[in-house]
Amino acid sequence: MLTLTENARAIVRDITTQPGQPESAGLRITSDADPSSFAIAAAESPEPADQVVDQAGATVYLDEQAAALLDDKILDAAVDDAGRVEFALAYQA
Repeated sequence: MLTLTENARAIVRDITTQPGQPESAGLRITSDADPSSFAIAAAESPEPADQVVDQAGATVYLDEQAAALLDDKILDAAVDDAGRVEFALAYQA
């Protein structure tokens, strides 16, 4: 299952707890089966077939393709000097 680093958990919580977001809000990751291309967006709730990853209050929804591709990965995140969020993936040990 996808694992989130401490930085990723903090950034996901920041994104999904913005004013006006419901309690069920999470970060949704989708894929078109290309292992090098993912779409990431805030979502109010999971889609019916999504896998839900909840780690320390950081909720991520993965569509079926993304769940399969990210099963053995670690998601990291950082904010650059311009305030943009950058995500990175690594293999789990």
